[in-house]
Amino acid sequence: MTGLFLMVFFDPDMSPVIYEGAYTPLRGIPVSRAFDSTMYLSFEVRGGLLVRQVHHWAALVFVAAVALQLLRMFVTGAFRRPRVAQWLIWVTLLPLGMAAGESGNILPDDLLSGGSLWLIQSVLLSIPVVGSYAVHLLFGSEFPGQSVIPVMYWTHALVIPAVIALLLAAREWLVRRHGHSRFTASVPGRPAARPLMAGTTIGVLTLLGVGAQIAPIWLYGPAHPGQTSAGSVPDWYMGFLDGALRLMPGWELTLGGYTLSLAVLVPTLVVPGVFFTVLACYPLAERLIVQRLARRDTLGRPKTKSRTARDKTGRTTLDRPREAPVKTGIAAAGVTFYGLLWAAAANDQLALQFHLGLEAVTNVFRLAVVIGPLIAFWLTHRICRGLQDRDRHTAEHGPESGVIIQTAQGGFQEREVRPDTKALT
Repeated sequence: MTGLFLMVFFDPDMSPVIYEGAYTPLRGIPVSRAFDSTMYLSFEVRGGLLVRQVHHWAALVFVAAVALQLLRMFVTGAFRRPRVAQWLIWVTLLPLGMAAGESGNILPDDLLSGGSLWLIQSVLLSIPVVGSYAVHLLFGSEFPGQSVIPVMYWTHALVIPAVIALLLAAREWLVRRHGHSRFTASVPGRPAARPLMAGTTIGVLTLLGVGAQIAPIWLYGPAHPGQTSAGSVPDWYMGFLDGALRLMPGWELTLGGYTLSLAVLVPTLVVPGVFFTVLACYPLAERLIVQRLARRDTLGRPKTKSRTARDKTGRTTLDRPREAPVKTGIAAAGVTFYGLLWAAAANDQLALQFHLGLEAVTNVFRLAVVIGPLIAFWLTHRICRGLQDRDRHTAEHGPESGVIIQTAQGGFQEREVRPDTKALT
């Protein structure tokens, strides 16, 4: 809804004009029509700045919601049959949301969006064979050209929203068909929770738009080739790519007379490509591994066809994360890897604030992104095993009573509440 409002006033045109709007410090400066219309929307349209900021915050929250949904589905096993299609929809929504946010950031044609265009050009040029053709198709004969803002506008306003709407509609149909996954099958649904959550989300986004400034393009100024704002950082969901770029050594590879810039190609295309491929293929990989291990029963005997068929049916209840320590450990390792790349995007600020050498901070992050996920996996696996042992002890001996008694031999021990007593329930 905020996007439809903004479309009425925004002009996706890169033709140069002289700014004569309400913001005095920029008067008389050459800007593009896209920048001029965004300034008009922010300062002269009633409620325009509020809608702009709510729109930007909504994009940030949307990506965060998709990421948390994926994490929740992964650690609870909600990606298994019959909900594999729902998992794939959410995996697709994550890069689509990131692309929608990044294309929207470019539209105002301010100095920060100009830096994003430089990065996009560098990434495209690092692609072997087709990279230069893609740059020419997007920017034209020169950078930044006159076509990139209109292309980004229609991609942001029409193509990506249409695909997201179709995916969400398909997801809703699948939920109605298979139902919501729950930890206990007997827990009833709560139909009133959805409108309540929607109202809460709209209220929070409105409060953020009122009280938290975001994307103040009048402070950045119009885009200019070869210039960027000091301390510029991308939105939070693109931070891991920025961090990966900063940590990647300046490696190059020459094949057949062509030079591949691995310093750009690996962190911006290979790393996210591998990440999303692993996410999409994990349900299939887990099912193949489980089926291979489940061909024999606990006594080592081959299972009959009927028992094997029953094992392939879908599950309706979720896993507790502690019940799948390997899967939970993988999730913790992935979050740690992402978090370290995200933090590495501020390596220059960390070096400045803590009076450290930039190279030393970068080397620490390079070591941490390799060792950190392994430590997170081991620690999470150990915690899950410990929680399993505690649950097993409680099931066998009952919960702790807190009552200390003295034995006939003079020792002290806690009085246990047996599982068959009323205190256990």
